Amino acid sequence: MKKKLETRNLSHYNKWRQTVLTTKASIQDVLKNLNKTGARITLIVNSKKDFQGTVSDGDVRRGLINGLQLNSSVKNIMNKNSLTVIPETKSENVLNLMSKFKIQQIPVVDKKKIIGLYLWHEIISQKNISNIMIIMAGGRGKRLGKYTKNCPKPLLLIDGKPMLERIIESAKLQGFKNFLISINYLGHMIKNYFSHGEKWDVKIDYINEKQPLGTAGALKLISPKPKIPFVVSNCDILTEFNYGRLLDFHNENKAIATMSVRNYEWENPFGVVKTSGINIIGFEEKPVVKNYINAGVYVLDPSSIYTIKKNEKLDMPDIFERLKKKKLKTIVFPIHEPWADIGLPEDYLKFK
Repeated sequence: MKKKLETRNLSHYNKWRQTVLTTKASIQDVLKNLNKTGARITLIVNSKKDFQGTVSDGDVRRGLINGLQLNSSVKNIMNKNSLTVIPETKSENVLNLMSKFKIQQIPVVDKKKIIGLYLWHEIISQKNISNIMIIMAGGRGKRLGKYTKNCPKPLLLIDGKPMLERIIESAKLQGFKNFLISINYLGHMIKNYFSHGEKWDVKIDYINEKQPLGTAGALKLISPKPKIPFVVSNCDILTEFNYGRLLDFHNENKAIATMSVRNYEWENPFGVVKTSGINIIGFEEKPVVKNYINAGVYVLDPSSIYTIKKNEKLDMPDIFERLKKKKLKTIVFPIHEPWADIGLPEDYLKFK
């Protein structure tokens, strides 16, 4: 007689059905499903409800990078050779498989039918993320004019709470406990507000910039140097994406540096005339230009710090350029979640 699967070990045992979509689904359907369930995976079945494959958050992002659209079929990004286990598999063996293949979800399949879903964080106790999160909060915020005359930009209120506090609270909910804040302009106000993080049950230390060092120069001042990859965020970026997913994506792709990016569309208000010399070869009415823009959150390998000179004013894209010239692997992490850059007065007034 087959041993029954122990429901106490099977994560989302009563919720795994919410992660299931059919092969008729689109990438947009998958995104909605991922956001709804929080399981970070969508299970795909055919019309007979036979298991066909899986789609992860990373699969979606890679598909978007490769030019697929939100209305593209899920078949274009589905992993048809995804790892599965049978009902008799012990939970310790599932953990070993997850560790070996660096994955956090494994479907339970019996005779082509999905009967459950293992999730790493449901099998073991939730562990704190040991990676440091660095928040660059030393800028003057000149573009915000009067709003930052007597208040550092990180302490500007967003719906009654400083934007920097919102970033820290969001990261804490995702498992981050260790923060390093780079300060310069009115830095004493930031220190007085956050101290060392006791109020939020996190650890906060500071990098003191004696002079403005851009969005990356202060990384040279970190002491001791991190031994594992670390997350870096600008202090004026408000987003709902998961910093842990960015970290996982960086590690899975064995990159030296990862930049979060967001798709930006701009519609030309005029009809465009295509020419070759003086000859007209075509027309395009109000074309839409699509580009990826820097979303202001990154993951860096500790070795990237050595590309920075002491007291050098440097911005984050400069580091990526230097690493690229050394032919080291730099990648992008497309985000589709809500995102805002609070850089101008009109941006701030939308959230104030």
